[in-house]
Amino acid sequence: MFKKKSIFLFIVLLALDLVSYAQEVKVACIGNSVTFGYGLKNPENESYPSVLQGLLGQKYEVKNFGLSGATLLKKGHRPYYKTKQFEEVMSFKPDVAIVHLGLNDTDPRDWPEFKDDFKSDYSWLIDTLRKQNPNVKLFICKLTPIFNGHPRFKSGTRDWYWQIQQQIIEIAKANHTGLIDLTSALYNRPDLFADNLHPDKEGTAIIAKTVYGNLTGNYGGLNLPEIFTDHMVLQRDKPITIYGTANSNEQVKVLFNNKQLVAVADAYGKWKVQFSEMPHGGPYILNVQSGNKTIALTDILIGDVWLCSGQSNMSYTLSASKTGKSELAQIKANKIRLFKFNQYEETNDAPWNAKVLEEVNQLNYFSGSWAPTTPATASGFSAVGYYFGKQVAQESGVPIGLIQLAVGGSTIESWIDRYTMEHDDELVDVLTNWRKSDFIQEWARGRADVNLKEASNPKQRHPYEPVYNYEAGVAKLTQFPIKGVIWYQGESNAQNVDLYKHTFPVLVNSWRKKWGYNFPFYYVQLSSIDRPSWPYFRDAQRKLLKDITNAGMAVSSDVGDSLNVHPNRKMEVGQRLALLAIKGTYHKPITANGPVILSAKQQNNNIVLSFTEAKKLTTRNGEPLIGFQLVNQKGNHLTAKAIIANNKVILKVPQGETITDVLYAWEPFTRANLVNEANLPASTFSIPLD
Repeated sequence: MFKKKSIFLFIVLLALDLVSYAQEVKVACIGNSVTFGYGLKNPENESYPSVLQGLLGQKYEVKNFGLSGATLLKKGHRPYYKTKQFEEVMSFKPDVAIVHLGLNDTDPRDWPEFKDDFKSDYSWLIDTLRKQNPNVKLFICKLTPIFNGHPRFKSGTRDWYWQIQQQIIEIAKANHTGLIDLTSALYNRPDLFADNLHPDKEGTAIIAKTVYGNLTGNYGGLNLPEIFTDHMVLQRDKPITIYGTANSNEQVKVLFNNKQLVAVADAYGKWKVQFSEMPHGGPYILNVQSGNKTIALTDILIGDVWLCSGQSNMSYTLSASKTGKSELAQIKANKIRLFKFNQYEETNDAPWNAKVLEEVNQLNYFSGSWAPTTPATASGFSAVGYYFGKQVAQESGVPIGLIQLAVGGSTIESWIDRYTMEHDDELVDVLTNWRKSDFIQEWARGRADVNLKEASNPKQRHPYEPVYNYEAGVAKLTQFPIKGVIWYQGESNAQNVDLYKHTFPVLVNSWRKKWGYNFPFYYVQLSSIDRPSWPYFRDAQRKLLKDITNAGMAVSSDVGDSLNVHPNRKMEVGQRLALLAIKGTYHKPITANGPVILSAKQQNNNIVLSFTEAKKLTTRNGEPLIGFQLVNQKGNHLTAKAIIANNKVILKVPQGETITDVLYAWEPFTRANLVNEANLPASTFSIPLD
């Protein structure tokens, strides 16, 4: 992508040139079926060139030169340069030309054979337009999306599409044209593409608005993202990044901590400044000014920001937790700040009305603001997040910002970005027809069916849909530095343990890539409940610690409920997550884990289990040791008699049995009771004999 200064200059010159025209400015929209308006009821009025005409007004003459099926490649199956539309463009001699070609070049008849010609053919088109009018202002477009439901998606279109995208960026730079990003404008709106390729009326209006912004530089003036409000916490020891939008080429002054920085909004209306990193402290005031508009934010702290995410056990409120009432009664003024992303509508067992369905499609599902911690604000906040933040604040002495972004019942796939899902050969199929897919838990699909009962759009969005919560929520935060993540999720993926073993590391790695650094990721192992797959799931979560760096897992099986997927003992869970952070992130010399299985060896008629993270093995409340099973050659599970001796667990082998594996806490709802000197419980585990 060419440099910002070049973009600024291009926009300024364009604005000056457009103003200088005494007659109508002629705008040519060159492209394929998306430009033409294929699939629209009334292309003459609904195609993006027609909508653009209305936005630009009577001083402009916008003409549609789109042709369905057209390729940019000259040797393609329907080369644009050989068409009547091309001849008409040349005769029109536009003052402004917007080119959106390349979608059809992903055809297997074209890209595999002639891809080496793409840059030169595109440059030829640009040069030819300039010969007709040396003063023409040229914009080429990054492509509108091709979604995964397209029949050729996995077989080549997906990869060829992104190869073309990269070349378009390089072509714009080499030929000194403007570059309009139609990909970002629509990549998170599959609901607007019935056939996965052609946008509907709302989609073409988004294209027109995007093109209008690039032509005029009008992006609605100065604005800050939702995460910037009074009482916020900014991440210490990292550059203090303030960013937002304004009209193109508009100067933005930012005053913080008695220092002023100035930015200029780029061609896309985006700006940012970076102050030097700061230690924890505050409160501070932030002032952002552009033109006649000033945004002033107060009571800002510098500290550590933790994202609290997952599904319903993360969103389970402090007021509903077992210890919540007494905790709320003793909250005093502190330096913990809360940002709760409230949901536009809960995923309860009820149909959503038309307004909710529309807002969900438009990704207007989450909203919130920062607030000090008071009984009123903490009451409805995540209990796990609150107890985590309280203990970390006490141990670190640092202001703590907690961001709650969690959705009850949500699948892990809903929290991963689209590009990552599309390019993972195990996960791309999860995107397809998700409401009928066995990859998605039956309960989650059923609840979505209830919520979407009144929906008319077969591609209606929902928070359980793959990628939705990333696009509607996480994407708002990836430019906002954080200290780390705490995560409590898995209940809606427990039906497919093997897929989760693949998906969870994908989630963690993709988030770290989006933020740009390897932040700590602490997660909760599923609790106990009478659901058959949960021991396997808990064991898979334990084993995943080997695959994920800078991570930790809090055990919660001892505070479960045999019948309720939402156990109310959330204080212990939050505190155990805090211990992981205090040791792993704040580097305090504490015990943060329960006993961790190291080995299982048979010695005569005994099996000896060795553990790490246990200076002293013991049992909860001094009870007799329970929870161990032996697996014999036939696969039978045998209850094992267990004792603690010399800081090891000794299991008696029944006479005549050949044992292959040892299991612990393997019941779905378990009362297994092995703990260490810190009274922290051992995880569910399976281990073969050495």
